[in-house]
Amino acid sequence: MRKRFSFFVLLTAFVLTGVAGAQEGLRGGYTGPSINISSIQEAKKMWDESPVSLEGRIERFVGDEKYMFMDGTDTIIIEIDNDVWRGLSVGASDVVVIYGEVDKNFGQIEIEVDRVVKKQS
Repeated sequence: MRKRFSFFVLLTAFVLTGVAGAQEGLRGGYTGPSINISSIQEAKKMWDESPVSLEGRIERFVGDEKYMFMDGTDTIIIEIDNDVWRGLSVGASDVVVIYGEVDKNFGQIEIEVDRVVKKQS
């Protein structure tokens, strides 16, 4: 009985460590490739909640944590919660890469942003 309990504890710790490590790699400071950069036109054809990364410019604030984003192929509304900014300042002329997921609701398509990275000029 004691051996089974020990095995279960070790297995649970192993699984939880792997899950935490995977999440840390996606959101924790990792800046390497994980999701191919898509265009807005491609993102609009993806399924709801599909992961996406887009490179372009945030053109303007449109209200309620929403912004107009442009990548040269199209424009789309993106939602960036205040805590996602993490002190980053971005102007309309700055190129950024946004990481998030497609959000389709009632015929509207937006990108819910999890991370914003400002490209160096």
